[in-house]
Amino acid sequence: MKKRLPALLAAFLITAFITLAMGAVSLNALFNPNSVAASNKAGVAASSSAPSSLQQAQIQQLQARIQEYQQREQQYQTQLQNDQQQIQQAGAEAQQFKQFVLALQARGVIQIQPDGSVAIAGRSED
Repeated sequence: MKKRLPALLAAFLITAFITLAMGAVSLNALFNPNSVAASNKAGVAASSSAPSSLQQAQIQQLQARIQEYQQREQQYQTQLQNDQQQIQQAGAEAQQFKQFVLALQARGVIQIQPDGSVAIAGRSED
């Protein structure tokens, strides 16, 4: 008997809480000024008036912003392509420079020291 009383009390409290929550949601839906009118026809949305001028202005603003973002994206794509071309060109120039240095080294014109310094053959440092 002692275990039933707390269980019944807990069940009653939970039921009361859920009832209050459902009532609050129902009252909010009933008195909400932004609610949508219900339609009596199945499968047909409630008829609404044409969008107001405020809605039209907001739609135009959003469309303008979308166009702005699309233009910005196109600019970024173009800039990205230009940057990639510059990177490729710089890589090709670096490869040419490396081949030039290796050719000079192979002919004995220059010597690359272990510490990274370059000595020109035939020059004496006095």
